[in-house]
Amino acid sequence: MKEIYLLNKRSYFYDLPEELIAQYPLNTRSSSRLLVLNRESGEVKHASFSNLTDYLKAGDVLVLNSTKVIPARLIGTKETGAKVELFLLNHVINDTWRCLVKPGRKCPIGATITINSNFSGIITELSTEGSRLVQFNYTGNFWEALSEAGNIPLPPYIKREAEKADSDTYQTIYAKIKGSVAAPTAGLHFTDEIIQQLKDKGVEIVEILLHVGLGTFRPVKTENIIDHKMHSEYCSVSEENAAIINKAKAEGRRIVAVGTTTTRTLESFAENGQLNSGDKWTDIFIYPGKKFQIVDSMLTNFHMPESTLIMMISAFAGYENVMNAYKIAVQEKYRFFSYGDAMLITQE
Repeated sequence: MKEIYLLNKRSYFYDLPEELIAQYPLNTRSSSRLLVLNRESGEVKHASFSNLTDYLKAGDVLVLNSTKVIPARLIGTKETGAKVELFLLNHVINDTWRCLVKPGRKCPIGATITINSNFSGIITELSTEGSRLVQFNYTGNFWEALSEAGNIPLPPYIKREAEKADSDTYQTIYAKIKGSVAAPTAGLHFTDEIIQQLKDKGVEIVEILLHVGLGTFRPVKTENIIDHKMHSEYCSVSEENAAIINKAKAEGRRIVAVGTTTTRTLESFAENGQLNSGDKWTDIFIYPGKKFQIVDSMLTNFHMPESTLIMMISAFAGYENVMNAYKIAVQEKYRFFSYGDAMLITQE
């Protein structure tokens, strides 16, 4: 009976006052609050992210997602002057990208959308789930041209237009490889100083890659969560970093994943308790009943009600523990979602 209950989407609903949804980041990345949840006992403690070092120990392996958010939101016009929005989803080949187009029904194959004097796109093909293939035309370097033409794609629960500052604040300090349309937000709290403090304490830091897709915001529409289909996202793990993680696991040291994207990547490459290396597209969906093979502790932000992300952390820390922690976070007026506060789910 309990298993059926946990597979019901409504099980993952919680009341969240709108004023707790962070619309802007704090002035200092590491000044956010940190709710610490013991995944075994359910005990909740309150701390500051600036004190993260207190909760990690020498020998822990901290795993970061090195993806970089691209200016994926483009506003342009058709030949008729009608306004069109393009949202880049993923690179296909050469200058062709799979995109969401709004309004799609008014943009047939062959339609040209002009973004600025140096950047335009032509719709070449209908793609999956209502998306389109768009071939872009520009002069010079693609990324430079896109930077001039596009906007940082803030999540829909941030009820404002992207501002110039978001190009920096909606990006982790260790972002390197362009490709995400959303930030791996658990990493937004890190500063160079905290990274150095962790290294000084003896924490090993390694990087993996997962390019966050639009599916991170895709709501679960099916009542039985098993019927939900995840979007695929590109991810990779190097041989060197897989070896570091496997050595730590063999020695009983903790693997601390920064974010649900890192967690999904590690568990996607897990096989018989070992981490494989390579690259792939993953559509892994982790919900209660699924077992974790690699991750021991997880640093994350607070997630939307009924989202696949709250289902994942419920699988990791226990449904009752997570829902109780969220209830406490609301009572204590934590800041929620991308620009909000952080949560460390750990064990001794």
